[in-house]
Amino acid sequence: MNRPLAGCVITGSLRGAAPEFAAIASSLLYQSSVLGMEIEEGEHRTGDGALSFEFKTPHTAPVACDVTGWGEPFRQAAVTENIMQAACGLMAVHGRATGKSQSLGMNYLSTLTAALALQGGAAASIGQLRGLPLSNSRTSMASAGLLSVGQYIAGATASESPETLVPGRTPYPACLPFVSLDGVVFELETLDAGPWRKFWSEIGVSPAAAGRGWTAFLLRYAKAIAPLPDELPGSLSKFSYYRISQVCARTGMAVCPVRAIHDRARDVDSKQLWLRGPWEFLFEADPGGRPSTPAANGLPLSGLTVIESCRRIQGPLAGHLLALLGAEVIRIEPPGGDPLRGMPPIAEGCSARFDALNRLKTIREIDLKSTVGRAEIKDMARHADVFLHNWAPGKAVLLNLGHEDLAEMNPSLIYAYAGGWATDSAEHSSQTPMPGTDFMAQAYSGVARKIADASGTQGGSLVTVLDVLGGVVSAQGITLALLNRCMNHAGAKVTSSLMSAATLLCAEDFQNHYQLPGTRSRQKSLIDTVYATKQGKIAVECRDAETAMRLADALETVIGIGEEGVQACMNDLFLSRTAHEWAEILEQAGVPSAVVIEDLADLQTSAPMQPGLSPGSYTKVNSPWSFG
Repeated sequence: MNRPLAGCVITGSLRGAAPEFAAIASSLLYQSSVLGMEIEEGEHRTGDGALSFEFKTPHTAPVACDVTGWGEPFRQAAVTENIMQAACGLMAVHGRATGKSQSLGMNYLSTLTAALALQGGAAASIGQLRGLPLSNSRTSMASAGLLSVGQYIAGATASESPETLVPGRTPYPACLPFVSLDGVVFELETLDAGPWRKFWSEIGVSPAAAGRGWTAFLLRYAKAIAPLPDELPGSLSKFSYYRISQVCARTGMAVCPVRAIHDRARDVDSKQLWLRGPWEFLFEADPGGRPSTPAANGLPLSGLTVIESCRRIQGPLAGHLLALLGAEVIRIEPPGGDPLRGMPPIAEGCSARFDALNRLKTIREIDLKSTVGRAEIKDMARHADVFLHNWAPGKAVLLNLGHEDLAEMNPSLIYAYAGGWATDSAEHSSQTPMPGTDFMAQAYSGVARKIADASGTQGGSLVTVLDVLGGVVSAQGITLALLNRCMNHAGAKVTSSLMSAATLLCAEDFQNHYQLPGTRSRQKSLIDTVYATKQGKIAVECRDAETAMRLADALETVIGIGEEGVQACMNDLFLSRTAHEWAEILEQAGVPSAVVIEDLADLQTSAPMQPGLSPGSYTKVNSPWSFG
């Protein structure tokens, strides 16, 4: 069984959503379908500026779910995917590596928003079953946008030595991914300095250059830049991809070509994963049926316990989202604590980036390698509601902490694995030796190529797009399993991965590839550009001729679509005023636009973004949900 929401209903005019919400609605329809929900057409409950639907289970009253572009209390009529990427700073973080703010070229925030909206409906239903009078759930594309760059915001606003990484101000060579002599674009990956040194030594790169490159390479996850010495990509450009792959095999370095979506679609498991959705559920009946404990406060998961043993971004973010929904999250760290706690920049004695994902958790230092440590975890899991880990494939079984081990003593447990690839089995690990990291998954899944085609670059984004989406998908799957437990008295194993998150992100592309009906492809906008102004930059998007004419009127000139020299004329016109002045003019004209946030510290003074942020030793991103 892979349909935890069979018997549940989602009602709304999702198939007739307004253009600005079409991508969100499309993702909601896909996710609801693969989860087994019945989809019913209904009317909008609210006016323009929101996408509304109802989430209903056989055991609860309907939950009214509202999705807005901007958060409360700020409302701005016009919003699109790319405009929101500009307003939340995602465009700037993606553009650090190329020197200019630019869109990912994908419905990334729309997909994030859809996942959060569906999770919010499920969480509110859990709250009802636990005695809370929750009747509605709200989220916004703006909150999804802030969540996508939460770690980068923390780094930019830390009280000690904040990072100021603004596109174009400092030259960061765009040398990733690499290109071979025969023109193959590829990613390299290792999490260990040893293979890195051996690889470059065999390639003929000096130890000094390799050493400088290692620091930049390692920190690309945190900073979204990779200023490698020119010697490194230059040396690889003299070798064929086959020769490079041979050196990788000898030295322990992982390598993966940047593939297209159609390459991924031809893989044996691709269609199956697309049809299944981004989660794999294995439900285990719990004859005893753990009683549904009442919620401790107004949040739907309050009173539930989550044990989390995760590193890096994907797993910790999943735990963080569950904590925002009210769960008590107990984070397992090795003796001495997670080394990433000391990664600069620092805020009140801890890495700001690390704290952004873990500040709401209780920390327990336990040695997983010891018999005593494993026994302690088993004892904790005996009374927990969720056990979440992202260990290397096969490690859980070796530690006797696999699903079967823990489910035997706690049949109602939700056992969750958030990995890189599709399974946590050791067999898969031996067949696919590539580490399951964000950039390898981007390359293998087709996401990197899709971003590259839109950005005019060779590869994907140095923003950890799949780690963030993967964390949301993991937390969403856990919430759905908890809801199923409340309804059907069953524990579960929930598996999700960076690859399954990539499938969710590209669901429409796979539908097109397999030539299945129901596709709602987004038409290319007539104007979708970032313009320099007298001060700052502004992103402008006109989906259709009517909006383009409103823009023309706002610019106080007549612009014929397709006329030569139009772009140059507009470039000059935008230089006449500041970005903030143009934003006010275009808002009045009903033209989607936003000041491009390039310095993430400026989000603190951005009116539409302030409700989603909390000041302190660094700027924290608030919960993406509100319930009532």
